[in-house]
Amino acid sequence: MATTISLRLSEDESQMIQAYVAANNLNVSSFIRNLVLDTIEDELQINEERILKARRDLHNEKVYDHEEVWKELGI
Repeated sequence: MATTISLRLSEDESQMIQAYVAANNLNVSSFIRNLVLDTIEDELQINEERILKARRDLHNEKVYDHEEVWKELGI
C-alpha cells in the first residue's frame, strides 16, 4: 500500500527541484523518496557508530571501587 506525503515548497524551491530532476532525467517522487531514505539510513549508521564507540570506550575506562574513591577524596 502506497502512502502520499504532501510537501510545501515556495515557487522558487519547486522550480529548482523541477529543473534539477529534468536535467538529470529523474522522477520527482523517486528523487525525494531516495533523498529522505538515504538521510535516514545515514543517520542510523552514525548512531550505530556512536553506540559502538561508546561500548569500546566503556571497556577502556578505569573502574574504581569505593575504597579507592574514598582514598582519592581523602576521606
